[in-house]
Amino acid sequence: MREMTEFLKREYEEMEKQGLTWVIKSLNGPSEPHVVVEGKKCLMLASNNYLNLANDPRLKEAAIKAIEKYGAGAGSDWSIAGTMDIHVELYKKIAEFKGTEDAITFQTGFAANAGLIPQLAGKGDLLVSDELNHGSIIDGVRLSKAERAIYPHSDMAALEKILKEADKKDYRRIIILTDGVFSMDGDIAKLKEIWKLAEEYRAMVYVDDAHGEGVLGDGHGIGRHFNLEKEIHFQIGTFSKAFGSFGGMLAGSRDLIKFAYNKARTWLLSAAFPPHVAAANIAALEIVEKEPERVRKLWENTRYFKKEIESMGYDTGMSETPIIPVIVGDSKKAKQLAERLYQEGIFALAIVYPMVARDKARIRNQMNAGMTREDLDFALSVYEKLGKELKII
Repeated sequence: MREMTEFLKREYEEMEKQGLTWVIKSLNGPSEPHVVVEGKKCLMLASNNYLNLANDPRLKEAAIKAIEKYGAGAGSDWSIAGTMDIHVELYKKIAEFKGTEDAITFQTGFAANAGLIPQLAGKGDLLVSDELNHGSIIDGVRLSKAERAIYPHSDMAALEKILKEADKKDYRRIIILTDGVFSMDGDIAKLKEIWKLAEEYRAMVYVDDAHGEGVLGDGHGIGRHFNLEKEIHFQIGTFSKAFGSFGGMLAGSRDLIKFAYNKARTWLLSAAFPPHVAAANIAALEIVEKEPERVRKLWENTRYFKKEIESMGYDTGMSETPIIPVIVGDSKKAKQLAERLYQEGIFALAIVYPMVARDKARIRNQMNAGMTREDLDFALSVYEKLGKELKII
């Protein structure tokens, strides 16, 4: 029987030859600005932990208290017997934080996109998606029976052209889907322009704000950033990045939330996440509201690092957020740079095809509010040394 799966080995070996495989390194302890990776002390530049909340004692305390009160697991699907009062408390907190009528949570942001999009649009509908949207949006669109159109990244003229053509047809509904912050390039969706086009052509707007929450709009996300909190029809997000915890979220109208928990199979047919996760998520939202200085420090670090690394001659592409790519081009060279960074005490991974275009391999650096100026200067000095060593700058 083994010969039937030989194709797995062949395909992996071919990917390996092209420098397109992942080598997984494990952390020996918590995710913080300074970590231990397989026994080596490193500065962490590869984490989504933007506000340095993943190991915050208040999140840990909230989680421990919830375990003591509710136990380790929810015991059932949300839709059957897994919803606890602490989940409901979290829903209310999300809605308040995002400026919407209601909210629910999913196991992950990926589950929210993959479960909701196919239910929102089907035959007779049109989904219009940015070409650089996250894979979870792409998979959600593929699972739908709706027609689809892809516009070049953040190209508003191309988007309008698609909407003009769609206006000539008798679609039931049209939904424009976009990331809030694009995870590989670190640029921000042109949400104000997208919203204006949506208004003009009677389309709805769907935003995955995974990398914008805790980062944009004083931490409240892209809706607050553009003063469009009440205008976005579907707000998707996650607690696994700036909020330092776990789980996806959906915020919007009460009608949307009722629709979602009756239709989205990734919600209906999956176990509720453990109550201690809900408790940690509530604590994270409260901290972000009470401590705006965390967001300010994150942006202070971002501006400094970006300015300095660009001055060395590195290409940071379209970045305008704490996601700061160093675009190398060749996948093997990007992996070589990542390995040398690790040897020098910096954990920053190479991002290669298919996550980015074949000629756009990069190191994705992500800033953290817990980093000091000394941390950043150390990273910059290593980048300068290795950039010259590898003839990148």
